[in-house]
Amino acid sequence: MARPTLVTGGTGALGRAVVHRLQARGHAVRLFSRSDPPAEERTSKPATEWVVGDLATSPSIHLAVQGVDTIVHCATSPGGGDVAITRRLADAASRAENPPHLIYISIVGIETVPLSYYRTKLACEGVVAGSGLPWTIQRATQFHDLVARMTDVQHRWPLVVAPAGIDCQPIDVRDVARRLVEWVEKGPAGRTPEIGGPEVRSLVELARSTLDSEGRDTRVVGMPMPGAIASALRRGEHLTPDHAEGEIGFDQFLAERAVHHEHSYSTG
Repeated sequence: MARPTLVTGGTGALGRAVVHRLQARGHAVRLFSRSDPPAEERTSKPATEWVVGDLATSPSIHLAVQGVDTIVHCATSPGGGDVAITRRLADAASRAENPPHLIYISIVGIETVPLSYYRTKLACEGVVAGSGLPWTIQRATQFHDLVARMTDVQHRWPLVVAPAGIDCQPIDVRDVARRLVEWVEKGPAGRTPEIGGPEVRSLVELARSTLDSEGRDTRVVGMPMPGAIASALRRGEHLTPDHAEGEIGFDQFLAERAVHHEHSYSTG
């Protein structure tokens, strides 16, 4: 019997997509989460093993890594501490009877965009690469839902502000999940080619598309952003146009989200 794949952060947007992709490909899945499975998860994923715990504190991580073939590490720490939880996971996996392949999802541009979270992701990459485990690091551009959220959080404002002169290459979590599951099946690959969404568009344009999908006739204002972070983003350090391999565009994501919201409202 094939050993399962452990997915950390399995209830997050990317984690759910990875679990669904693994199941569709016939893989056994073990899901690690801080919370118990909701009723719909128990119904839709009856064959999925579910381990409840916190990567930062729970001793159950040592049980979760036992007997798995691969770990897809999608979890982040809500209060920071991603380096610590990644190290704790790698240490536990290294002590397993059969140390698994560790796959880590990272972000394009983390060496050159001086965001503190990017420095954290770079440090996590170092933990993975130095863990002694067979490993794969996959960098991706920003997820669709993160880009849309930049507009959604301004829903009470009379206008929407978006950084001027900055492009983005958003990617769907399903496209990232497809790539991660490819590494599950192919085995350790070390530092892999980046993956980005199918198109590069300005943040102002993406904000306008988000509003249009919600039927909001709100003005979008492009605001110049000062500082080293904005300069790096204007230079496109977070983009990877030569690796625009995502298949699901931002407008398709928005259309699907609108249908989902309409269905949720009509059945709620």
